[in-house]
Amino acid sequence: MSKVDRRILKSQDALKKAVIELMTKKNFDDITIQDLSDTANVSRGTIYLHYLDKYDLLDKLIEEHIEVLRALCESASELDFIEATLIWTEYFDKNYSFFSMMLASKGAPYFRNRFLSFLLDEFRHEVNVTAGINQGLNEEVIISFVASAYAGVVEWWFKNERPVAHQVLAEQLGTLLERNLLKERRFSYNR
Repeated sequence: MSKVDRRILKSQDALKKAVIELMTKKNFDDITIQDLSDTANVSRGTIYLHYLDKYDLLDKLIEEHIEVLRALCESASELDFIEATLIWTEYFDKNYSFFSMMLASKGAPYFRNRFLSFLLDEFRHEVNVTAGINQGLNEEVIISFVASAYAGVVEWWFKNERPVAHQVLAEQLGTLLERNLLKERRFSYNR
C-alpha cells in the first residue's frame, strides 16, 4: 500500500474543516469554491485536484463518518446495547462540530437521509419478529420505527446542544433498544 503524501492529507483535512466552518455561517448551496479556497487557504486548483466539486467534498466527508460508524458497529458486535451505543455517542461527542452541522441545521439534509439509511441497514439484522414482544409484527415497520427513533434522538441531542452527557444518552438509547426490538441483548453484525 502506497503512502499518501502529507501535503495531500493536510489539504484535504483543511478543506473538510473549511466546509464545516462555512456551513456554520451560510447555507451549503451558497458556499462557493472561492469560499472554500479562502477558508482552507488552498488554491482553487487544489480543490479540483482532490474533489469534483463542493458536493463531492461534502459527500466524501459524510461517507468517511458513515464508514467510521460502520466500523464501530463491527467492533461492538459482542457488546450489549448500552456499551455499543456508548462507543457511538463518544464518537458523536468527539466529532460534535460535524454532526451538529449535519443534523442540527438545514445545511445538509442529505446527511440525515444517509444516516437514516445506514441505521436501517444496521438494525435490519437485529429484529426478531418470531418471539417476544415483537412476535407477529411487520419486520419493516419495526426496523423503520427503531432507526427513525434513533436518528431522531441523536438529532434532538445535537439540536439542543447536548442537553445530557453522551454517557447518559448512550445508557438511555441502549436501554430503549434492548426493550424494543431485538433478537438478543447483543449487537450481531456477523453477516
